[in-house]
Amino acid sequence: MKIAFYEASPSDQAYLRNLLAKEHDAVFCPEVLNDDNLSLAADADVLSVFIYSKVNETVAGRIPRLKCVATRSTGFDHVDLAFCEGAGIAVQNVPRYGENTVAEHAFSLILALSRNSHKLYTRMMMASEEISRTGLIGFDLNGKTLGVVGAGKIGLHVIRIAKGFGMKVIVYSRSKDDFLSDLLGFEYVAFDELLARSDIISLHVPLTDDTRHLINKDNIEKIKPGAILINTARGGVVCNEALTMALDRKILAGAGLDAMESEELVQEEIDPASTERFADLGGGLGLIYRDNVVFTPHIGYYSVEALQRILDTTVANIHAFAAGRVLNPVVRQRK
Repeated sequence: MKIAFYEASPSDQAYLRNLLAKEHDAVFCPEVLNDDNLSLAADADVLSVFIYSKVNETVAGRIPRLKCVATRSTGFDHVDLAFCEGAGIAVQNVPRYGENTVAEHAFSLILALSRNSHKLYTRMMMASEEISRTGLIGFDLNGKTLGVVGAGKIGLHVIRIAKGFGMKVIVYSRSKDDFLSDLLGFEYVAFDELLARSDIISLHVPLTDDTRHLINKDNIEKIKPGAILINTARGGVVCNEALTMALDRKILAGAGLDAMESEELVQEEIDPASTERFADLGGGLGLIYRDNVVFTPHIGYYSVEALQRILDTTVANIHAFAAGRVLNPVVRQRK
């Protein structure tokens, strides 16, 4: 069986080749799947990608033997599930690899903003004289209210960490578990109430038709003035224009973004003068270069341990598929 891997780093390639080469023909590309490199997968049976490679009817049409898409991620909004289902192409994901990893990263963003450590670092790099403390005063997390949107595996880890800081936690979730609420000491509330009460809002939902632009121009003014927004989920959950407006009007005091609309445009080195190229980011590069925004390029999952779990699960998925079993299948939800 031939497997084509995209967005695979040199270390990923070495590890995967060692585990798969004896039984399968594995080929690798470090880049995002595109028209120029798709020929690598022309005769592949399995396509393995990360979140920036789009898999749809056009791509599958150029891979006639394609039987399985093994995405090395939990999210699968980059895969056309409806098409794959109709074409009989199995889709597998990595359902668990970095719940605690992403939750810890969310708090790294929260701490950077609450204590202005990113501003201090910038001043230290630019200082030739004594560093001023002006504008660097922070605030305690203890006693503040954290609003968690989405109480799945990552969201629950965020709640657990927040309680360790002495925070009050309110949660908006599609489903409720009163046992977990009592055990971890949080309160379920309506979405608008969460926006109005939270000092910090942390997003932990997948990107679906229902969650796209969950934070938008219609509701962003409902946010408690001076709150902080954290997004370690998917960029499309927050409308960039609404976020820019909220920061301009000081509805939000700051934002910590590990995910942002059109974030794939900033995976490469950024030229600050090339604002036209990044217009899709909403306000050009304005969000990235604000001193009250901490941006990380979708690296919330990026730890040694999480990466190991991703690769091991992907290998297990591929071996299972080769043996006639779909492990960790992604099933399209119907309304």
